[in-house]
Amino acid sequence: MGRNLEHEFSMLVREIRKEYVGNGPKEISTRFIGNWAISEMRGNLTNVEKFMITSEQGRQTVHEARTKLVKEIYKRPEVLVKFEKLTGTRVVRLFSDLNIEEDIAMTVFVFEDEVQRKQG
Repeated sequence: MGRNLEHEFSMLVREIRKEYVGNGPKEISTRFIGNWAISEMRGNLTNVEKFMITSEQGRQTVHEARTKLVKEIYKRPEVLVKFEKLTGTRVVRLFSDLNIEEDIAMTVFVFEDEVQRKQG
């Protein structure tokens, strides 16, 4: 029995975040709805970021830096091709945000076609 696509997608998100951000989220869950993949990530912040968010300026800095960094990561062709190979369809758009207080990030991948679940 093979892994399901949601799990494989979540592991790819973790791998990419670790490679480009330096740490990956502690928990990830991904759901596919039509041509969307929605990944919810908990436990994203580093110890330095947790210290920084104790001030309003720190919260703004961490939120802005994390949000911009994630969007830049997913513009890289070598990153996109990994998701496209896994799902069998092209990434056309990405939305990402981070709730600093709850340490929860959401990324919505929009694909050209509906993502077909792999049969176990």
